[in-house]
Order: sequence, then structure tokens, then C-alpha cells
Amino acid sequence: MAVRALAKVNLGAVERNVARLAREAPNSAVCAVVKADGYGHGMVPCARAALAGGATWLAVATALEARDLRAGLGEDARILILGALSDEELPIALDADVDISVWTIDRARELAAGDRPARVHVKYDSGLGRLGTRCAEEAAAVVAAVDAAEHLELVGVWTHFATADERGDGFFGEQLARFKAWAEPLRADHPGVLLHAANSAAMLRDAASHFDLVRPGVAIYGLDPFGEDPAARELEPALELSSYVAALKTARPGDSAGYGRRWVASRETLVATVPIGYGDGYRRALTNKGMALLHGRKIPLIGTVSMDNVTFDVGEQGLGAALGDDVVLIGAQGAEQITAEDLAALIDTINYEITTGLTARVPRLHHRDGVVEGSDRG
Repeated sequence: MAVRALAKVNLGAVERNVARLAREAPNSAVCAVVKADGYGHGMVPCARAALAGGATWLAVATALEARDLRAGLGEDARILILGALSDEELPIALDADVDISVWTIDRARELAAGDRPARVHVKYDSGLGRLGTRCAEEAAAVVAAVDAAEHLELVGVWTHFATADERGDGFFGEQLARFKAWAEPLRADHPGVLLHAANSAAMLRDAASHFDLVRPGVAIYGLDPFGEDPAARELEPALELSSYVAALKTARPGDSAGYGRRWVASRETLVATVPIGYGDGYRRALTNKGMALLHGRKIPLIGTVSMDNVTFDVGEQGLGAALGDDVVLIGAQGAEQITAEDLAALIDTINYEITTGLTARVPRLHHRDGVVEGSDRG
């Protein structure tokens, strides 16, 4: 390997995942969420792949993400900022010619009193309890204030679910009913306004949540929004994380590996050191829990995950390991596979955190089904 660790991102998989999700909601436009550097996969390359797969909108969380995405894609892409904008961030967003989210009457009146054109989506908090107003009357007042201003365009009204990924949870239905009761009468008064609510989990759970626009995020990267098995959802994981065997040494009973001697050999075995660690986003919580693939076989992580290195037990026979051999930490090798969901389950977290946590020290190599398109973070 030319680098110590590498994340290969298959843009063909991203494109196919978006096309598969578009088929799930045939009467809705698709807004691909590419915030957090495309969930760790590379924002601009994945945005291009999502558009090729049928998405007509893109969404980010911040003004700076919107600015960088606009610079990377040009003028034609329709971009929505889902997150809050400070007074300092607002002009950055408007300069990038993107749609913005508004939910307070004060911000609506500020925009109406100014002279800058803006395309606005009004957020109603139907139960997530973060951004958006819980007050249906205030949300309706924001809609009216935006619609009344000649230089503002009311584009959409939206909400976000708290428990869409918890199948069987009744609160999802409560949120959906609350949003419909508020939003559908507004659409009657404002023809053409877009209603949108569904994230990846909601898309796959209930067609009643699709409305005019769906906002898949984690699923476009081939990650299961329910944290189980991407293949069961007909999704292709797009990211493979790999490194290599940098050192091999025999450990005899009583020998240890890693800080704190959290692993001590009980038998003679071969230990492989792999140059990746929490400085690369490979989580320290995987200490004595993680696994990797070597020569198509799963090998257990032993000892403490350090900033730059981890160690694996290759076994007494060594599996034919040699210096420089490829080691796959997320992805497939031979008939075996390790998914982001597998790692998340080991440390009681979610697949989102596994991929978004990969740091800038790990180059992203973008390819389309094996044909390299470039190595950048976009």
C-alpha cells in the first residue's frame, strides 16, 4: 500500500443505493443528505454519484458545507441547509444560493425586512425536540411571513422523526399524524409547497411518510438505517477501510501487547501490528473487541487501540501472514465481511459514528466499481 491506511469509496454503490431508494418512493423527489463529509465518504464525489443515481436535491447541515458543495458542483445543484444558521452564517448560505431552514418568527421577519432573496423551508418540530418550533401556530405564522415577502420564496415545510429507526415504536406514528395535520392544510393554501419528513429509516418503514420529497442519508452509503444488515435492505456498503501488516512478532505466554497490558498471551501465537488507530478514527472502544480480515479470515484485535497502531492475534500457525499483507477493517475479503454495523454493535454505538468518525488522516480513494476516479475528500 502507498499509504498506511485507506478508505476506498465505491461511487457506483452510492449511485445504485440512491436509485434503489428512489424506487422505494416513486412519487417523491430524492434529496440526498451529504453532510459531515458525506457521512465520512467524501461530500462532493458522493453528491455527484447521488445525482447520477436520481437525486434532484442535496442536503447539508451547515453554511460552510453548503458553500463548499456549491463550489464543487457548480450552479445547477439544488442544495438545502437543514441546520441552524447564526447571523454570521446566514450571508454565507445566501451567497451560496442555497435553500435555508427557518422556524422562528423573528428570523422570518428579519428576512422579510431585508432585501436579499432567499428560498425558505419552514421546520415544524413534531416531536424530535431539537430545531423547529413545537408551536403549530408559530410555524404557520412563519409560513405566512415568508409567503408574504416578495423577495422570499416559500419552498417547503418539513419535520424530522425521532424514532423512525425503532420499528414498532408508536411515537413515529404520532409524529407523522401531527405533521400531516399541520402541513396538509398549509399546502392547500400554498399550492406547490413541498412537504418532506422521511429520513432513510422512515423511507423504508412507511410509505405514508414520503410526501413530496424524501431525505435519505445513511442508506445512500449502503449503511442500514436500522443498524442491522445492509443486504437485507438491498443496500451496498460503499466504504472499505484497509491497512496492512507492518510488523509480525511471536508472543509467548506472559508477553503482552499494547498500552496497559490489556492483553497478555496465554499461549504462543503470532501478533500482527497494523498501523491504524484512534487518530484515524478507528475507535479506542474496540480494544480487545475488534476484528479484521487477513487472507480472507477473521482475526481478533488484541490489546489497546492506540493513536497510530493496533495489534491482532494471527494465531499459532500465522495464517501465512507476511509483512505488507492487506488487512481489511471494514469491507469484504474472500467470503468474509466486516460491516460498519458489526463494529458499531461491538461498542454499543451506531454505524453513522463508525464512518463519520474516520479522520482526515485516512485518504479517501474514490472509484466506480474498481475504476479509480481520484483520491480526495472532495
